[in-house]
Amino acid sequence: MNVLFIVLNQVDTLEDVLTSLTQVGVRGATILDSQGMGSAIYEYDNQMSALFGSLKSQFDREHPYNKTIFTVIENETLLQQAMDAVAKIVDVDQPNQGMMFTIPVGKVVGLRKE
Repeated sequence: MNVLFIVLNQVDTLEDVLTSLTQVGVRGATILDSQGMGSAIYEYDNQMSALFGSLKSQFDREHPYNKTIFTVIENETLLQQAMDAVAKIVDVDQPNQGMMFTIPVGKVVGLRKE
């Protein structure tokens, strides 16, 4: 069992990503509004300008906020199908598109069995 995290920098892809997850059999997910560290630093008060000033030019200012989706997936087959479905919509190999990662889950309490 794993939890799949998907960070979408292109928030306009959220509906398509959720639809594709549903189509492969994912039955539930949680969606959070999120912000990357670079964006937060860019917005941060000028007190930090001396420390982070040279880094600011490297941060993506076009997409300051993103969506983070996470879902618990019980088997490796569905996990791979979910990641493949997202990869068809979000090109995670390109800069500023998003990312996916998984974390093994030992135990879950409160997850409905369908």
